[in-house]
Amino acid sequence: MTDPTPASSPWADDLALALELADLADSISTERYRSADLHVSLKPDRSHVTDADQAVERAIRERVASARPGDTFYGEEYGHDAPSHRQWVVDPIDGTANFLRGVPVWASLISLVVDGVPVVGVVSAPMLARRWWATQGGGAFSTEHEGPLRVSGVADLADASISFNGLEYWIDAGRLPQLLDLTGRVWRTRAYGDFWSYMLLAEGALDMAGEFDLQPYDMAALVPIVEEAGGRFTSADGRDGPWHGTAIVTNGLLHDEVLAIVAERPSDGAERPGETGDVADSTDVTAQSDE
Repeated sequence: MTDPTPASSPWADDLALALELADLADSISTERYRSADLHVSLKPDRSHVTDADQAVERAIRERVASARPGDTFYGEEYGHDAPSHRQWVVDPIDGTANFLRGVPVWASLISLVVDGVPVVGVVSAPMLARRWWATQGGGAFSTEHEGPLRVSGVADLADASISFNGLEYWIDAGRLPQLLDLTGRVWRTRAYGDFWSYMLLAEGALDMAGEFDLQPYDMAALVPIVEEAGGRFTSADGRDGPWHGTAIVTNGLLHDEVLAIVAERPSDGAERPGETGDVADSTDVTAQSDE
């Protein structure tokens, strides 16, 4: 494994703990993956939860409480403490729907947030045998790359490859026309799903990813990895950070143009400057719901 971060980094010890937490998560989740007795239930929001999600979060919470007793915790399965100077934000299994169906694209997302800013991020996908990590100011890395990750240099939407998660979420957000407009302008569209789109973007394999109806634990670990690789991570209305319920993520070069396309349109149907009122055709729109 590439040296995770310089020892001089102020976040080196926290990254070491986050990587330890990822090892712990992987040891639990891989044992339960494709298990015949996996217990699955529905949460109040109708999303799935498995006993593996719960076991991973419990184990991580216990380890954080032991190693960093002054820090607080924000997890998907067992709620969150009040915001604090230092808070660990964790999605024990991102891609639960994939996990319970035997699709190997799922991961544990682990982040340390300091004063509202994600400064450490680890994404561990054991069934893909891959892991990504970053610290603020220390670069982004993965197990499959030598040296720091870098986003692509694609500067023209016509040459861009994009991924979006869950067509139904764009519909619910009232942004289907914007999505069709965007997909009609780019070279290639896919819906790789969950964390995977953002890690591909950080590696330079994708140029834009976006989705709606998100929680902070869906995004916090992704932010430092994308940003340290040179990308931009904002909400659909351009606000920084994982706190606003949406994500528009690009290589940076395309960001302002993408934000202008996906922006919420006036409720009276008035056109934005430069719009013709027509929605471009899309010939390759696929959707994958995520949990």
